[in-house]
Amino acid sequence: QGNKNSAEKSGERGEQLMAEMVETVCGPVPVEQLGKTLIHEHFLFGYPGFQGDVTRGTFREDESLRVAVEAAEKMKRHGIQTVVDPTPNDCGRTPAFLRRVAEETGLNIICATGYYYEGEGAPPYFQFRRLLGTAEDDIYDMFMAELTEGIADTGIKAGVIKLASSKGRITEYEKMFFRAAARAQKETGAVIITHTQEGTMGPEQAAYLLEHGADPKKIVIGHMCGNTDPDYHRKTLAYGVYIAFDRFGIQGMVGAPTDEERVRTLLALLRDGYEKQIMLSHDTVNVWLGRPFTLPEPFAEMMKNWHVEHLFVNIIPALKNEGIRDEVLEQMFIGNPAALFSA
Repeated sequence: QGNKNSAEKSGERGEQLMAEMVETVCGPVPVEQLGKTLIHEHFLFGYPGFQGDVTRGTFREDESLRVAVEAAEKMKRHGIQTVVDPTPNDCGRTPAFLRRVAEETGLNIICATGYYYEGEGAPPYFQFRRLLGTAEDDIYDMFMAELTEGIADTGIKAGVIKLASSKGRITEYEKMFFRAAARAQKETGAVIITHTQEGTMGPEQAAYLLEHGADPKKIVIGHMCGNTDPDYHRKTLAYGVYIAFDRFGIQGMVGAPTDEERVRTLLALLRDGYEKQIMLSHDTVNVWLGRPFTLPEPFAEMMKNWHVEHLFVNIIPALKNEGIRDEVLEQMFIGNPAALFSA
């Protein structure tokens, strides 16, 4: 009997240790080694269709690696130890490239399994499979394989599931991914990170995921800073999920408010005591896949602070000037990511 109890306790400890490991592109690491974390940045990203513009949009891996490593080193100068790169599968997710960045810099990088929202993703593939009646099971199988076996032949496991919804609605196409993600999360404990379009559908995303059995402690509703109404955020936070103010630096495009409006909204929530449910990031794209482009004026001027140091150089000083303490900032950058991945 004593041996049996000892074995059971040993098994429980083993399960606990496994639950406290996080999959990165270089393999599993203990949650306590995540440290200061940016919850939403892209080293590579391309809108679907970039794959066809290869004559003018050739991917130059060595040059792209130089740019990505430079971005990673800038993050590290501000104490960042971990970055979640939730690039969807249909937008150029390249785990082997992320592994090269991680190996060269020592940064923990967590990649995703998932598809982008219907309007800017690549829906024909799973829409066709939906006609065949297999799409939702196929999506679930994809999630499970990439979370537990690895992505293609890389041996790299996804550490999060990426979901996305459209402006003002979650389409029937998108709902398949939400249901499959909730199902996969129940079996794996995987973290879910979402994209909300132009400050809409945060509460609805949370409600739909919870309706299908997802764990709110393992959900981050992303891009919530697209909405400047604190009540909208409170309504979402009431579901027990995390939210991300993760687009600092994006202004004047994709329906984005100004950083000043974001800061005012964030301050209202922090003063209400919500720091244990909020994370911060920029949603930068450090290498665009496809043909190079230049932002026209006046967008270029409005977007000049969209880079990986903006939070640390501009936003955090502004928050401190408003009385936000270091302990609150540490909660958002360190405490909350650790809780998210160990819940």
